[in-house]
Amino acid sequence: MPRTAKPSPRRPAAKPRRPAARRAPAEKPYHHGDLRRVLVDAAFDLVGEAGAGAVSVREAARRAGVSPGAPFRHFQSRDALLAAVAEEAQRRFRAEIDKALAKAPADDPLKRFRCLGRAYLDWAMRNPTHFEVISSRRLFDHGKSAAVTRDNNEVVGLTESLLKDAHARGQLGPSDLKQVLIGARALVYGFARMAIDGHFPRWGVAEGEVDRMADAVLDLFISGIARRPGHTSA
Repeated sequence: MPRTAKPSPRRPAAKPRRPAARRAPAEKPYHHGDLRRVLVDAAFDLVGEAGAGAVSVREAARRAGVSPGAPFRHFQSRDALLAAVAEEAQRRFRAEIDKALAKAPADDPLKRFRCLGRAYLDWAMRNPTHFEVISSRRLFDHGKSAAVTRDNNEVVGLTESLLKDAHARGQLGPSDLKQVLIGARALVYGFARMAIDGHFPRWGVAEGEVDRMADAVLDLFISGIARRPGHTSA
């Protein structure tokens, strides 16, 4: 009988090769300081959207996309976060003042005084949330932040120094410098608040006329404190 060929043993089927696992892109870790900045920016947004009551370290962490415990390396409490927000707002405000004064005539303190007032208004109306943070006591006690207190005192001192210099040069009329200082502060603060809170339309000032009105009001104040011809400063 013819021999039947033995069937060749089947080779085990090759297992399908798994595709090489792709490495997940490494997350960019926050460098020291970056997370702090992101948290401060998130807190600014919260103040602008819903007021100071909406600010919390955990909500800032959620917006920053980090774990709830991560921010506590930088901010131990809500007050600490708000203090950092105020310090950053105050820093930006001071930078705006310095930038404006760098363009003002160095030998005319009264013009520099007006320039400072205009810079205050420009910054406040462009940055209403930052302005709210450094001007409102509803957020936290500014006196608890040494940096905010120092920067604020420097701006007040600069304003007072300009007035004293203007008085010494005979640019001011007979007026109490303390009253002028407080009056100037009340003027720019009140004008900024009116603009931010939307009061001007009720006073017949359209949105496009606010800047012109700011200049007119500042000029009116300056003319009121400036020395008039024929008068000598006290």
